[in-house]
Amino acid sequence: MSTLQTLDRGIQALFAVAAAGGMSVPELATALAIPRANAYRITATLIGHGLLRRTEDGTLRLGAAVPALASHYWPGFLTAAQPIVQELADAVGATGFVSVAEGDECVVLLTAEPARPILRVGYRVGSRHPLSVGAAGIAILAGRDARPGDGAEVVDARALGYSVTRGQLQAGAVGVAVAVPRAQPRPGPEISVGIVAMDGFDAATAAPAVIDAAARVSGVSATG
Repeated sequence: MSTLQTLDRGIQALFAVAAAGGMSVPELATALAIPRANAYRITATLIGHGLLRRTEDGTLRLGAAVPALASHYWPGFLTAAQPIVQELADAVGATGFVSVAEGDECVVLLTAEPARPILRVGYRVGSRHPLSVGAAGIAILAGRDARPGDGAEVVDARALGYSVTRGQLQAGAVGVAVAVPRAQPRPGPEISVGIVAMDGFDAATAAPAVIDAAARVSGVSATG
């Protein structure tokens, strides 16, 4: 399938600004490996649609149209799931998250940091990785019907009721995740709820809290 190069670069620009938390137009041009003139035109278009904004010091940040779009992705779900994930993060002292399957990738939909300070792991909203790597994706695969080609981690997660991975997405990071049961007869997207922390975290002790949060998220996903 062919792509429109300008549109593709505009989308890359949004992801780049989001990942950096803000950057200048010259920095964006460098990140995308394009001339500054092109970067200025792309950002002007995105600003015009409210997808980016420029602060007084010239820094580009995501615009108000981004959360407005996100609210239509799954009406009501993100709002209802956020406090559940926040409670999970506070209870176990680790970053909580909800991820969704898109094709062969796992995408982070929302995250929550615990109230007490921790050494944070770089797992951000919009982050993508293969379903076969990381606790979030493996939990989603484990939530599917068993298949002959399932890897050992998927088989183990299905038997345990949750997945545990160590150092797969970030050195020293530990992930624990649970697939959210899908409502019938109209199942929604495949999602998982989980936590991620630094090495030394007691995954087995935290697992029941993750399982409970997934069950609660299942309730809001059916109505969201």
